[in-house]
Amino acid sequence: MAKINHYITKAESRKRRVRSKINGTAERPRVTVNRANKYSYIQLIDDVNGVTLMSTSDVKIRQGLKKSETLTKTESTIKATEELVAKMKKAKISSVVFDRGQYKYHGRVKAIAETLRNGGIKV
Repeated sequence: MAKINHYITKAESRKRRVRSKINGTAERPRVTVNRANKYSYIQLIDDVNGVTLMSTSDVKIRQGLKKSETLTKTESTIKATEELVAKMKKAKISSVVFDRGQYKYHGRVKAIAETLRNGGIKV
């Protein structure tokens, strides 16, 4: 029989605390952020139907750079978010619920929220 792990990490408890207060719908989806060491991933999720509406990441942006070009992780995340804003406008989504997950509202996470606001999306 498998052991039950009752140990919850601090990151997991922060994530649960943030997500317990927000919920996304088809009209106002939840924008969730996953921040890895190298890349950032952004998704729009409809929690009512349990569907990911659209997603983007800065993987293609960072891999498509020439050797002479350099972008910081925040700059490439901003470009990926601008692409997502264009997709959202095409799909006529004008407001979202921002889910920062276990991360502080700082750096790349803050840049995503500000880029959404600057793109005309109500966060």
